[in-house]
Amino acid sequence: MADKQVDRRGFIKKSVAASAGMALGLHSFEEQNLRAQMSEGSAKAPEKSQPGAFPCGKIKDLTVSRMFCGGNLIGGWAHSRDLIYVSSLVKAYHSDEKVFETLALAEEMGVNTILGNPTADRVLNRYWNERGGRIQFISDCAAGSTIKEGVKRSVDSGAHAVYVQGGLADAAVRDGKTDLVGEALEYMRQFGLPSGLGAHDLETIKAFVKAGFKPDFWVKTLHPDNYWSATAQEHRKAFDAVGPSGERHGEPHDNMWCRNPKETIEYMKSLKEPWIAFKVLAAGALHPREGFKFAFEGGADFICVGMFDFQLRENVILAQNTLAGKLDRERAWCA
Repeated sequence: MADKQVDRRGFIKKSVAASAGMALGLHSFEEQNLRAQMSEGSAKAPEKSQPGAFPCGKIKDLTVSRMFCGGNLIGGWAHSRDLIYVSSLVKAYHSDEKVFETLALAEEMGVNTILGNPTADRVLNRYWNERGGRIQFISDCAAGSTIKEGVKRSVDSGAHAVYVQGGLADAAVRDGKTDLVGEALEYMRQFGLPSGLGAHDLETIKAFVKAGFKPDFWVKTLHPDNYWSATAQEHRKAFDAVGPSGERHGEPHDNMWCRNPKETIEYMKSLKEPWIAFKVLAAGALHPREGFKFAFEGGADFICVGMFDFQLRENVILAQNTLAGKLDRERAWCA
């Protein structure tokens, strides 16, 4: 009986050790997928990343890594189609300590900026003041009852750049209030920070150009439209990214942010200011290898990517490889 107990204990120890080894060896679903493809000869093994040596560009005097963190995951604004629990799950995961770990890892990997909402100021100031963090903050100014309130809070909290958030900008243009965005842009300029304009819809960008607005940078969505949950072509319409959601399958439902990527790429060629592309993975519907290449080849100077801590290492490697490879890019680098 004793021998059987020893054998059983030995088996359990070996099983636990094997399971732990598997868990340590496979960091994420994406990395498992990469390894599987490499074993089949269909993907090139990513080179080891160089911490702190990530390609950068400039927005005015601000040096920004060409890929940086999106703040939606930390803030809990998860785009999750019709899943109702995801935003709560994301907020529960991102304790202050987890945010600190994520930002520190980003900086270690050469990602030097995060773009987010002014309400991130509390945790960012803790990270800067208590942990010695140096990550830069681009604020979307979408807090308070007016854009100006969001701008003031952002500036007072230490933002390094500010812009009018895409949803606010889309709604203003849709509602015939484009002039309010122009007033906000002039207000932002008073603080001497890089000041930009955002949009989900290309019609918004066109309206700003027609109005003669001259931002320091643009923040515009860009992603392919061939993923499974993309809005059906016949249901796409201007400003659908800001709602309301459709009630039938195939209609807009928090599932698409660039309804006409080819037109967007073509139009953005004419703009000479730096372009930050966001939603480049269609909120998780696209593999980074595809989304990163599409965005940089499409003319983006920077990409803003929502990343959990366990995705950072792999995404940095993929972005580095994308930028180091041959890009079929027509728009000149503007930053």
